[in-house]
Amino acid sequence: MEREISALYEPKRNNEIRIFESSDEMSTDLAEYISQVSEISVKERGYFAIALSGGSLVSFLGKLCEAPYNKTLDWSKWYIFWSDERAVAKNHAESNYKLTKEGFLSKVPILNGHVYSINDNATVEDAATDYEFVIRQLVKVRTIGVSESTDCPKFDLILLDMGSDGHVASLFCNHPALELKDDWVTYITDSPQPPPERITFTLPVINSASNIAIVATGDNKSESVHLAISDNADGPDSPSSLPARMVQPTDGKLVWFLDKAAASSLEAEKDAFEQHREY
Repeated sequence: MEREISALYEPKRNNEIRIFESSDEMSTDLAEYISQVSEISVKERGYFAIALSGGSLVSFLGKLCEAPYNKTLDWSKWYIFWSDERAVAKNHAESNYKLTKEGFLSKVPILNGHVYSINDNATVEDAATDYEFVIRQLVKVRTIGVSESTDCPKFDLILLDMGSDGHVASLFCNHPALELKDDWVTYITDSPQPPPERITFTLPVINSASNIAIVATGDNKSESVHLAISDNADGPDSPSSLPARMVQPTDGKLVWFLDKAAASSLEAEKDAFEQHREY
């Protein structure tokens, strides 16, 4: 099925779609995918720089905390970042850091000094400036790679959770932050979903990554998945303004991890396409 779906959406360069029957299947495949990217990055660069996001994503990282990965991965080479964060204290229920710490970081031997959380003691504007400065320093010493095409940081992997409205990181539909070209990290004070103040990677940084994975589950995301992926998408919102659709790697590869429910609109279109072709 994955091959058939992908074939239908062939026009998107370096775009792979994986569809799973269950969350356990997805977790298993995602763990293997992350493991492979990690091993390649450590072998080629000596580091693995990964940016995480919030939402339900962390719940799918559990398999990495189990055998064989908890023993075989070179955790000492992992460097953890966040593609977005809510401007709340680290111990706040809405904190992506707290979610990741409890669900993942506390269960694997990643060095504390390799975990780069966002400053929760600064204003949202200063926190974004500080985080970009930290990333720039790490790019200078090549702990994080650099894109030859864009001069942006080239994270080895950026893991994104797509919202039901099609947002990724804290980049929302029709928001001015989508238009930023020179900033690596920015802030917003008017998120349509609480809390309103957030820090986020910009699209040029996301699109400069070597590997990008977008996870989407549930039938409430099926229409946004369809709008983000399909070349025949039409709807009340212009698909071109959907943040998830704007994730288009410059030189890297994008993989979609979808459950059956999130992929249902894609599959309906595939079925309609095949019926039409039969006629």
